Amino acid sequence: MMTELIDQTWFSTIRRPSRYLGGEVNAVRKDLSETEVSMALCFPDVYDVGMSHLGLKILYQILNSRPWIAAERVFTPWSDLEQSMRSSGFPLESLESKRVLSDFDIVGFSLQHELCYTNVLTMLDLGRIPFFSRERKSGDPLVIAGGPACFNPEPVADFFDAFVIGDGEEAALSLCRAVREAKRAGHTDREDLLMDLRHIPGIYIPSLFRVHYQPRGPVKAIEPLLQDYQEVGKAIVPDIEGFPPPLAPVVPYTGLVHDRLSIEISRGCTRGCRFCQAGMIYRPVRERHPETILSSAEEALRNTGYEDLSLLSLSCWDYQCLLPLLQALMDRFGDQRVSISLPSLRIDSLDPAWMEQIKRVRKTGFTLAPEAGNDRLRKMINKGLTHDDILHTAQQVFAAGWNLIKLYFMIGLPGERKSDVEDMASLIREVASLAGKTGRRAKVNASVATFVPKSHTPFMWAPQLSPEQGWERLNDLRHALKNSRVRLKWNSPGLSWLEGIFSRGDRRLAPALVKAWERGARFDAWDEHFNKATWEKAFLETGIDPGFYLFRERPLDEVFPWNHINSGVTRGFLKKEWKKAVRETETPDCRQGCLECGVCDHETTDLFLISEWVPGTNPPPPPPANGSEGRKYRLTFKKGTDARFLAHLELVRVFLRAFRRAGIQLVYSKGYHPMPKISFVTALPVGMESHVETMDIETINAVDPSDLMKEVNKQLPQGISISKAEVLEKNRKKARLKQSQYVITLQEKLLKESAVAQFLHSDTWQVTKVTSKGEKEMNARRLVESIEILSSDSLQMRIHHNSGPGLNTKEIVAAIFSLNPSETAGLRIVKTGQVLE
Repeated sequence: MMTELIDQTWFSTIRRPSRYLGGEVNAVRKDLSETEVSMALCFPDVYDVGMSHLGLKILYQILNSRPWIAAERVFTPWSDLEQSMRSSGFPLESLESKRVLSDFDIVGFSLQHELCYTNVLTMLDLGRIPFFSRERKSGDPLVIAGGPACFNPEPVADFFDAFVIGDGEEAALSLCRAVREAKRAGHTDREDLLMDLRHIPGIYIPSLFRVHYQPRGPVKAIEPLLQDYQEVGKAIVPDIEGFPPPLAPVVPYTGLVHDRLSIEISRGCTRGCRFCQAGMIYRPVRERHPETILSSAEEALRNTGYEDLSLLSLSCWDYQCLLPLLQALMDRFGDQRVSISLPSLRIDSLDPAWMEQIKRVRKTGFTLAPEAGNDRLRKMINKGLTHDDILHTAQQVFAAGWNLIKLYFMIGLPGERKSDVEDMASLIREVASLAGKTGRRAKVNASVATFVPKSHTPFMWAPQLSPEQGWERLNDLRHALKNSRVRLKWNSPGLSWLEGIFSRGDRRLAPALVKAWERGARFDAWDEHFNKATWEKAFLETGIDPGFYLFRERPLDEVFPWNHINSGVTRGFLKKEWKKAVRETETPDCRQGCLECGVCDHETTDLFLISEWVPGTNPPPPPPANGSEGRKYRLTFKKGTDARFLAHLELVRVFLRAFRRAGIQLVYSKGYHPMPKISFVTALPVGMESHVETMDIETINAVDPSDLMKEVNKQLPQGISISKAEVLEKNRKKARLKQSQYVITLQEKLLKESAVAQFLHSDTWQVTKVTSKGEKEMNARRLVESIEILSSDSLQMRIHHNSGPGLNTKEIVAAIFSLNPSETAGLRIVKTGQVLE
């Protein structure tokens, strides 16, 4: 049996090893022998990004709520782990059962954008699954994908057996049912299964369509191979109330990109921004009932211990009952130190009543999205905002107590002129000027991205800005905002160049994708990994002209690669919107009246709005008791097994959320950023176990120490447990670590008794320690109280801890036995005792 990743000597040296542990709070681990269908939920990005995605959490809950389905998570390993896995021969496995990807019945990828495609290939390759659908045999899993990038699936069509177009909740269940029925019937033929899957709404089978191309030109025709399968309409969940928000989402160890509880309050958008693919493909708007949101938030906060709640929607401010919902949430959770955040503000929906509630929301930064620099260009993109609207809103926001506004813009929008970029800079400066002149920090963060035309939008006919033009306009902006109190951030135009090629690409791009991957392309959405030259070589070698996909305006009658994918919005409607954009004419919100875009049939599919709601009279939880009744406690705890790979800040996060789940209310400090009163005597290095660690906490209410220990231990993940809890006097000072005892295990050939004897008989043992300030010579002998050899491969060491910089245990052992870095990586260190003062 192959050893696990975490048993490798190099595992603790990789970046954030906690990403790969599994076993988090609320993770679902099933006995696979008792389930009928297994599905790997694959997110082609690093864990920190994938675990921030609400769609993954929704599917994880829905699928695992069925006893016969086991859904497990898989993420792309970061480049350091990928390299180590390849050199050591480790396959890609799920977090829950450590099952190899190729052993699942279904392998499902979430394609959120086009820059993740090389990561898909990495996961298939490490998971021991052939790249191309045509190469897979009866024993291989069904490889599928869903997500917004699937509305033009053609560039990656050859790699997938099937795609889910649209909402995934019911479609994923239907896929699992079809696989279950095939397994029960003993059917192993992949082609027969795919033929059955075509009857599921929203399921696209690429092999059932043949694409014809003009010589070195656009698509000539898309030929359906079956009479009853001419196009694929998107799957729509008419009422999202049928699928409640995740009530017990997995609580990660590591910090996420969006590390909070997220609840979707509505799906879809009625605004009709012409650049926005999500606003087109997720129509119609379907709102979740406020009572469901309230009850779900309460249960999920209790099950996770999160202290941040985010309400998610494409246009949160259009939610009909947002004002009473926001008031009810703040009334219910405000005293529990739960902060509530909202996505970007719809500027024209703000009024004084909103502001009174918004003032109660956490004031870390307020987000506005003008998108363009002047009214003319905002009319073209149908944003519907005026210059005065933006300045008035910014003035209100600063007056309400926020000290930072985040602005989002795009360059390269259709019809953009040099003067539009100048107007953008002027608008940003005007917003910054409204903040006043207190403090030295920037008052405005302006983020700028290069516009990428997308399928199923009115701008799918438009040319894209070249990277050279993009850099020129960004440099103009940088120059115009020089010496201002504005922090300007931007996405590299090179990333947009690659995204644009694939966003409107076709099946001819597949060989270039494989070639770029073979040349080392990975994590293309990350600036630190993206290499434009790698892609240019791949396109050149496979005969692809990127300019064909990027820089030409399409004729209105062009056959697009996605013509057979029906998003519900008709091509005729999109043509009208494209022509209105050229005329700089706006289209109203469809809440004011149906615009006949094609999505709603007004019978099974329609807007689903909650027009009126009055919060119930359920009393909110009692406020925290007076702080004078609080107590200080000293907790002694153990950290071992997989938990030894948690970094110190991750360990702190684990305890804070465990206290919340256990109902233990901590005292917070005063000031602008109150922090819970919790302190650790020492911070263990990643990879080190300990039988005796110490922390002090202060609680609002007095708790019996044995009850505190019992309740918190119920909420801690495996490998972490409190072994002792005692009450401290209020004026008791923080303990200081005086001495520690360790048991160190190393390879037998490295433990030399002569080296130990030489060390103990020396007065000095100089070690060069490399610090941020340079090299420093330190005497290791002065720090060691004693060393005792326990066996042929282990020893016990007691070391002193002095104030100021010192040497850690691994550095001391390396110095005694002259170990190189690869040898020290194999040390197993367990802290077994300590002396405090």
